[in-house]
Amino acid sequence: MSPAAGQVELDGAWWPRSRDLSHELPALADVLDPLWGRITRIAVNPRYWPIVPQRIFVNGHVVKAGWFTTELDPHKILLLSGTSGRWDLLVIPPEVSASSAARLMAAASASTAPRSTATALMTAELVDAPSASADADAGRPDRLAAETRSYAPPPRP
Repeated sequence: MSPAAGQVELDGAWWPRSRDLSHELPALADVLDPLWGRITRIAVNPRYWPIVPQRIFVNGHVVKAGWFTTELDPHKILLLSGTSGRWDLLVIPPEVSASSAARLMAAASASTAPRSTATALMTAELVDAPSASADADAGRPDRLAAETRSYAPPPRP
C-alpha cells in the first residue's frame, strides 16, 4: 500500500553536526554504503543547506548529489542504492537538542507510528519540545557523543 498524499514513510533519521553538506554527506554515505549497498545518488531540498555539492566521494566511488525544491521535503534526505533502492531519512537540524533529536529519531524509525512527513515530525517536535532554556545543550559534553550518532536502520530483507 502506498502512503496517502502528504504522508511519507521514513526509513530513519540523520543528525548531522553542521549545515556543511560537503563535509557531512561523505561521513553519512561512508557509513551507509557498506550497510545498504553502493549509494549512487543523494538528493536534498536546498532550503536549509547553503551549498549542495554536485558529487561526493564515498568508499572509492563517486556519488552524485542534487537538490529538488518542490519535490522533496526540506527536512528529508533521499539516498538511492543500486541494490537496496530508495531510503528516506528525516534530517534533524544540527542545532536541535539531544533530547529532541532522540525523540525525532524514534518517531522517524518507529514502524508502528502513523506515517507522517518529515516537516510534520519537525513541527510537532518544535511545538511539543521543552523550552529551549530547560533543554539547551550548548557546551554539554553529551552533545558531542550524541551528535556523532546517525541512525541507520538495519538492511532491508
